[in-house]
Amino acid sequence: MDQRHFPLRQISPTIWELPLGFKKGMRVPGKIIATKKLIPQVESEVLEQLANTAALPGVVEPVWAMPDTHVGYGAPVGAVFATDPDQNGVISPGAVGFDINCGIRLITTKLEEKEVKPKIEQLVDQLFSIAGAGVGGRSNLKLNQKEIEAVANQGVKWVIDHGFGREEDRLFCEESGQMSNAKPKDVSSFAFERGKRQLGSLGSGNHYLEVQKVIEIFDPAKAKTLGVFKKDQIAIMIHCGSRGFGHQIATDYLQKFGSVAQKYRIKLADRQLACAPINSKEGQAYFSAMACAANYAFANRQVLTAKIRQVFEKVFKKSDQEMGLDLIYDVAHNIAKLEAYFSNPKKQLLVHRKGATRAFGPGNSALPEKYRRLGQPVLIGGSMETFSYLMLGTKKAEELTFSSTCHGSGRTMSRSMAKKMVQGRILEQELKNKGIYIRTASYAGLAEEAGIAYKNIDDVVDAVSKTGICLPIAKLAPIGNVKG
Repeated sequence: MDQRHFPLRQISPTIWELPLGFKKGMRVPGKIIATKKLIPQVESEVLEQLANTAALPGVVEPVWAMPDTHVGYGAPVGAVFATDPDQNGVISPGAVGFDINCGIRLITTKLEEKEVKPKIEQLVDQLFSIAGAGVGGRSNLKLNQKEIEAVANQGVKWVIDHGFGREEDRLFCEESGQMSNAKPKDVSSFAFERGKRQLGSLGSGNHYLEVQKVIEIFDPAKAKTLGVFKKDQIAIMIHCGSRGFGHQIATDYLQKFGSVAQKYRIKLADRQLACAPINSKEGQAYFSAMACAANYAFANRQVLTAKIRQVFEKVFKKSDQEMGLDLIYDVAHNIAKLEAYFSNPKKQLLVHRKGATRAFGPGNSALPEKYRRLGQPVLIGGSMETFSYLMLGTKKAEELTFSSTCHGSGRTMSRSMAKKMVQGRILEQELKNKGIYIRTASYAGLAEEAGIAYKNIDDVVDAVSKTGICLPIAKLAPIGNVKG
């Protein structure tokens, strides 16, 4: 980034301001969380997109970009902002994302690396067989119309009631795995058709199912409460979303909202940020359909969890209860939700998180009782050859960033460029040489997700930690990976 042309003003060691006058139409300034090491990696297009987002009606100061930010559709990935429903605040599908409720969940076990490593190839092969990885990847489940509408309405509750998981799993999902404003009537028949064969599948892109080991614990007492006890403990991380169901919902409403913006005389800085007032009929319909996709994504990760437990039972000849396989938490990355902020009195705002993680602090009533005194578990996923982090949200995040933090390491290279620089088959062998056994649906897809295409996750975590919006608890490294 050439700062001669993009006058960011550093206002703290990790916060940079994009001034109100950067681009005509901005209603509020933008802010970026980054260290001096990371700020040169912020693309100029991100600043343009941040400014365009800051021009949306009803936007509340400021619009944020997290340290893993990069160019997205309409709004940058890593964007966090709120709109005020009482000030004609809008909801924008492009500022939520196509993969609605793409998210991560982390499952811990009582197993150690020494028990799992000898069987890692068998384990990953079995996980690959149940994962539905790749473009158009399918599950072995096929839902009828009544069933998929129930999933869209009830999320995790429906799949647990039908044998996919433990009742307590619901406690450890954001929104308990069910957004209450979901109404299947607001979803197209084509979206339902796309989703009927994909519940319980990874899909493609940067999605993965990863077997990890704990390599460092920063706060042993808090880690123990979360279920992380020692180094070399095995955990499983799932990263996926709402598949074709959510993608179609986003597509449907983006097509509708171009004319809707004209109807409400909304002047857009970018057509990709097509939107509607949240309190309008059209805005409420998208909000409902988005919630259906979010519920589908929560349920998708829950079905995968049940399948993973079955695979572990088969490979290790023990019950899943004996091995632990307990859900720590499940977080959403691409979503919009009504949350209360400020005080005297608190006000309901619509918070958009696009490639960002909710990070409620200690004492928040939305958290399960087990975690309430700690803060919300925050899961920061790395690429398939780098580290991941378990962190905790803070009060400062609630005060500063609309209770939000980063979601991963963030791309520095396009997928097409990565494929030019990396050969998937060679990367597969290089990973094996590093002690990471991987199965992939596509060598081209594997090359797209090479570690060189991403920022250093340690640098990203350093930025959010120094800002105080989430605190590191444990660091994990991959030993096996199923790649979409």
